Amino acid sequence: MRAETEANVAAIRRSIDLLATRMDRRTAAFRLEELNALTEDPALWNDPQRAQKLMRDRQMLADRIATLDGIERELRENLELIELGEAEGDTEVVREAEEALKALRARAEAKEIEALLDGEADANDTFLEINAGAGGTESCDWAAMLARMYTRWAEAHGYKVELLDESPGEEAGIKSATYRISGPNAYGWLKGESGVHRLGRISPYDSAARRHTSFCAVWVYPVVDDNIEIVIPEKDIRIDTMRASGAGGQHVNKTDSAVRITHLPTGIVVTSSLKSQHQNREIAMNALKARLYQLELDRRNAAIQEQHESKGEAGWGNQIRSYVLQPYQMVKDLRTGYETSDTGGGLDGDLDGFMAATLAMNATGKKRGEVADIA
Repeated sequence: MRAETEANVAAIRRSIDLLATRMDRRTAAFRLEELNALTEDPALWNDPQRAQKLMRDRQMLADRIATLDGIERELRENLELIELGEAEGDTEVVREAEEALKALRARAEAKEIEALLDGEADANDTFLEINAGAGGTESCDWAAMLARMYTRWAEAHGYKVELLDESPGEEAGIKSATYRISGPNAYGWLKGESGVHRLGRISPYDSAARRHTSFCAVWVYPVVDDNIEIVIPEKDIRIDTMRASGAGGQHVNKTDSAVRITHLPTGIVVTSSLKSQHQNREIAMNALKARLYQLELDRRNAAIQEQHESKGEAGWGNQIRSYVLQPYQMVKDLRTGYETSDTGGGLDGDLDGFMAATLAMNATGKKRGEVADIA
């Protein structure tokens, strides 16, 4: 067996050991049986919130068991193929099995990173806000590009994406947008995207074809589970109704149903502009609770606190990631050092490498390049 293949096998086995440890494999099957029994209780759906959480927990555990079993099975089968191919002198069989092990290593390490999603709210759905910063029309266009990027990432991972509020730019793009992204570990994956994102390119709006720099701020915070109690006194909020504005189209509501809620002690403002005013009030209150819950998480976690405080204004000196399209092509995360020259793929939603690097750094305190065998 070649040295490269031996290294791939060793890395896969390390990933298997870590996944088994984090899942507590010795008890996983018994816990799954217990969850299956609970879901068969006819009275379960008398409490829809509890039922949904139970079903989600069961599915997540079942997926983890199936993933680990699948990795072990593929490792075993490909090692057997290599042994058989070498015994029979079939180099093509050996080559195909070694390529399969290389791909398996990448998948196993991706699952290893996913196993780091064990924070208090990592499994929750998430809200994602995008706000154009310094740069006028350029930044509004950049905000629309970021919205497309995150939407494509979410859809590629099977997440549900809901546009809750959008403010269009005066000439192009958007000034701001708020999305709810629903699916397993949505917040855990996206939480590292909070910060200022910088774009450098030749402006399509500049007749002189000069290079422009644009900034947008992204903020990610978890949807709060119903079993987490957050009490907001009426005296601490101001609720305003208004007419939703926009350039038209199927996503734009033109009635007086939009709702804005201001949390007076913190200055947090949330809005929702769907068709139903009652629905908008509920959505906005849920978003406000999520924002307040995020503040509490920040207070508990000094690293996250520093990350959000350093975000600051959407301009120079505060960016976490730089997207350069001219004079060269490069997307680079300034926190982890992870970078790629595939700017088209990044802007089309290929963000897993960036997210994995951030998760690894948060878990180990090291940049991606300093963590052996992460990816």
